[in-house]
Amino acid sequence: MASQVAKSLVKAARPNSTVKFNTACRALSVGAALQQKKSLPDRTGKNVVLVDGVRTPFLVSFTDYSKMMPHELARHSLLGLLQKTGIPKEVVDYIVYGTVIQEVKTSNIGREAALAAGFSDRTPAHTVTMACISSNQAITTGIGMIAAGAYDVIVAGGVEFMSDVPIRHSRKMRSLLLRLNRAKTPAQRLSLLASIRPDFFAPELPAVAEFSSGETMGHSADRLAAAFGASREEQDQYALRSHSLAHQAQQNGYFTDLIPVKVEGKDGVVDKDNGIRVSTPEQLAKLRPAFIKPHGSVTAANASFLTDGASACLVMSEAKAKELGLKPKAYLRDFTYVAQDPVDQLLLGPAYGIPKILDQAGLKLSDIDTWEIHEAFAGQILANLKALDSDWFAQTYLGRQSKVGSPDLDKWNKWGGSLSIGHPFAATGVRLAMHTAHRLVREDGQFGMISACAAGGQGVAMLLERHPDAKHD
Repeated sequence: MASQVAKSLVKAARPNSTVKFNTACRALSVGAALQQKKSLPDRTGKNVVLVDGVRTPFLVSFTDYSKMMPHELARHSLLGLLQKTGIPKEVVDYIVYGTVIQEVKTSNIGREAALAAGFSDRTPAHTVTMACISSNQAITTGIGMIAAGAYDVIVAGGVEFMSDVPIRHSRKMRSLLLRLNRAKTPAQRLSLLASIRPDFFAPELPAVAEFSSGETMGHSADRLAAAFGASREEQDQYALRSHSLAHQAQQNGYFTDLIPVKVEGKDGVVDKDNGIRVSTPEQLAKLRPAFIKPHGSVTAANASFLTDGASACLVMSEAKAKELGLKPKAYLRDFTYVAQDPVDQLLLGPAYGIPKILDQAGLKLSDIDTWEIHEAFAGQILANLKALDSDWFAQTYLGRQSKVGSPDLDKWNKWGGSLSIGHPFAATGVRLAMHTAHRLVREDGQFGMISACAAGGQGVAMLLERHPDAKHD
């Protein structure tokens, strides 16, 4: 099945001379189908909508953003959102912002970014963290606040800054420094300093690894790909597809969620993602395994790269949007979070979340018009596709009689994904939401599925529905 998936993915990435005709035909057929589909029921009592969203360009870490601080990058996303939507700061009731690897000076980065962007000191803000689905959590936290009647207008987003991460002293050195700070006499201080040993100076470096197992995510992805029979060639084919589609979308001007960023000391502005690179299969095949050596299949090319970036979106009730004269992009119809074994199923969040939310909403795979699924690794994507199309997986782990099925790959991540666009951990959720909303308009669809895996063996699935007032930028 993995081979069939890979062939379908490569086929989907190839443009052809009849694409304009086929697109026009599809728009007509989908437009007719939309009139027959029923809208999903509102579960909140408020018809919560996604008005709009923005993101900074996603940059490979240690490039143009490298001398900034995370809250500065987040500030750009908040200001960009205000500029794009035209709403005054005073209208925003609450800000929920995500981050994963926190800058210790700005532990509540949502609050610091809001103040830096000029929001009132009376506008509350808090920071959430749920690994790669942190800004999904920010959005759904906002949905809950609106549904509870606590607030009307929420800004949700996330930032990740891998160019400068906290590096700690060893625990022995930290303990010594704390005791040294409490020492009252010179003799006590000298005694403590004399106890220093060479191993005290070994730093604790951050790692994308599971605390519960000690295993790096890349190592886990390699094992998962092997368990589901996703070959190195198939993973490289998927990665090539992602970069090719992202390049096409970039050239076509589809990334209208991007806002330019002026970086101090740099000429001009940063106005596009810089990790999109279309290679050849031969070039990809030359790369060595990155985690399990020498026989692993995950490489630097078929894994997402360390990325700096920030995002923000505007969430409110439909009634409030009408009151403010705003035209929403989509309804935020439903969401669910899942959790599973963080050792052997660390990256299978979509395989659990997608069937759960489809059942919750009473939809079938064929009802979904756009799929935006987080690409942590090509092998992870192929493993989730195989799990969804497996009777054994459905019966053993999902409690279902038969498999969920295979999503239509012609509707799958058509503008590329995290492998190519980049993956600033806490900012990706908003990117997925905005690509879903914009694709639903451009492709004349109604329902969009978002799903992502996350560290800790967790995941999210969200359903968006195109708003009748939505128009592409």
